[in-house]
Amino acid sequence: MADIDDFIIFGEPNIQNAEIEEVVDCLLSGWLGTGPKVAKFERDFALYKNVNENQVAALNSCTAALHVSMIAAGIKGGDEVITTAMTFCATVNAIIHAGGTPVLADIDPETLNIDPNDIQAKISSKTRAIIPVHFAGRPCEMDAITDLADKHNLIVIEDCAHAIEAEWYGKPVGTFGDYGCFSFYVTKNVVTGEGGMVLAKTPEKIAKIKVLSLHGMSKDAWHRFGDEGYKHYFVTEPGFKYNMMDLQAAIGIHQLDRIEENWRKRENLWQIYCQELADLPIYLPPEPKGGCKHGFHLFTIQIDDRELNFDRDSFLNKMTFHNVGVGVHYLCIAEHPYYQEVYGWNSDEFPIAKKIGRRTISLPFSAHLSEQHIKKVIDTVRTICNHA
Repeated sequence: MADIDDFIIFGEPNIQNAEIEEVVDCLLSGWLGTGPKVAKFERDFALYKNVNENQVAALNSCTAALHVSMIAAGIKGGDEVITTAMTFCATVNAIIHAGGTPVLADIDPETLNIDPNDIQAKISSKTRAIIPVHFAGRPCEMDAITDLADKHNLIVIEDCAHAIEAEWYGKPVGTFGDYGCFSFYVTKNVVTGEGGMVLAKTPEKIAKIKVLSLHGMSKDAWHRFGDEGYKHYFVTEPGFKYNMMDLQAAIGIHQLDRIEENWRKRENLWQIYCQELADLPIYLPPEPKGGCKHGFHLFTIQIDDRELNFDRDSFLNKMTFHNVGVGVHYLCIAEHPYYQEVYGWNSDEFPIAKKIGRRTISLPFSAHLSEQHIKKVIDTVRTICNHA
């Protein structure tokens, strides 16, 4: 076991021998690019989500998934796409790269998810789509969002980067919208190092995604160079280089096998944090909504300098000083200079996202954490708060 004085890495993946052996098998096979392991990973993911295997496509990132979903949906110049003011920049950048105009809606102060009432307020004659982001693994209010989409004839593209396991009243996230986009980045609940997946309502939508994700070609490498002999391809539209490799899928296959086991570990860690930190002058996330399944991807606390004698950034520095890795999820998107300059956004327009974005911290939260490391995180938070 690692020395407890070692730095606790934020979001360290839980990699085991099965993943290592599968990667070695991939290397020995000589097939490193998109091939049989990607096909298996797609089948396994479809089975997990209880959809047809022709409704999913593995890609090299969730960002790519968002981008090609918008291209496939026909988003073009002048189209407005509404998303949350509290998300990673990839959500907004994908809208921009697709040619759309991002429009921000503020968040609910409890769930930190996009507020359906503010979505309604931001809908205009130019609005074409909504991208809800299931923040930290907590599902958005999908009934309200899909009702708005139906009423205004809008496309829904779910950003499920944090929420592979999440469900809204028994229905998996990613299956409400026209497209659902998932991430397998190194800090995510299922890891391939870099990687993503698109889930679409119909096989026809996924067929377009697969063409767009590999140069616009009608066949991928597995179908061009397989053991049935060479098959010609045709370029049907100018696509992108967004395909997943077998090297990535080799890790994901076994990560997906243990998804519920790892989810239970994080659920238990969530409860430990809530119990052990409840008496401190910090804000803890609310309990998951009854009847819904939380993905338990992030555990975010909020630091209020009126309660403590220092602000969030000082807290971050103190945690790092004690060898505990932490994250910030997220600054309000409107705080970033590029979007202010190009879109004229002012964070004061999104007061809830601005307030929370300036005081939020994500604690280490991974199925890989040992009991010793969990204790160290808790003790460190308590020490910092008690010496404020």
